Amino acid sequence: MGQPTVGSNPTPSAAFVNELASGTADAHDELPMIRANCRARFIAADFDFIVRTLARSQTDAVSLVDLLSDAETRDSVLDHPRLVEAILSNADHLHISSQFYFYVLARHVLQQAGIFDRRLCDYVASLLETFSRANRLQSPARIDSDAHEYISDMLIALTRATPEQAFLLRAHVGNYSLFISGIFHENTQRRSLRGAPDIGFYEQVGRTNYQLVASHATARRCELDDVFAELADRFHDVRLALNELSDRLINLDEDARPSLVL
Repeated sequence: MGQPTVGSNPTPSAAFVNELASGTADAHDELPMIRANCRARFIAADFDFIVRTLARSQTDAVSLVDLLSDAETRDSVLDHPRLVEAILSNADHLHISSQFYFYVLARHVLQQAGIFDRRLCDYVASLLETFSRANRLQSPARIDSDAHEYISDMLIALTRATPEQAFLLRAHVGNYSLFISGIFHENTQRRSLRGAPDIGFYEQVGRTNYQLVASHATARRCELDDVFAELADRFHDVRLALNELSDRLINLDEDARPSLVL
């Protein structure tokens, strides 16, 4: 995974906010808004992994398939600690989707941090899945083909953004700040010794922007207002949980970062 850079950059072009408003993206990109939808995007291989991991007999397997057909029961099954153990012990030979991988591990560390809201866990997992692709470290639209995207660019762009554009930008700033301070916390600390923003900066910026988007009509329409409000309220706790994820569960040393995507 490419290492994001924080610093100053030329003022974004007008095309930046226009692109953002229209949701323009590369052909392989999704719309520029992260949603709490990892659980809705599990694939057949994920359910097969669950059954193979948890079933002790053919009878167990049949019962599990029935249980997994019910959303509420499926959520309980997804919390089983053996799934985490199986993922970590077979990291080099997994045949599961990236959304399943990130949901199970994010759910695990967030529960350990006392955060039990499944929609928040789902959102954080979607964030990790999205930002694990280096090109997604940029804002939802590019300034130009050569420019890098910085927090300062995003904040400058807010001065000319419509309310809808501002929502997307602020959500991205919150997400970016959480990802950088959560997954790349050691690198962020090292860079802060050379004058770059420190963890405290990202916590403040991330919390503030999550607070602002929580009250936006788009957040309510997408049923994310409660998620954003809790991310703002518990940014520090979520960030520490992601530190744990980065340090202990997904080996993100310098060499492994570029191949994070499963």
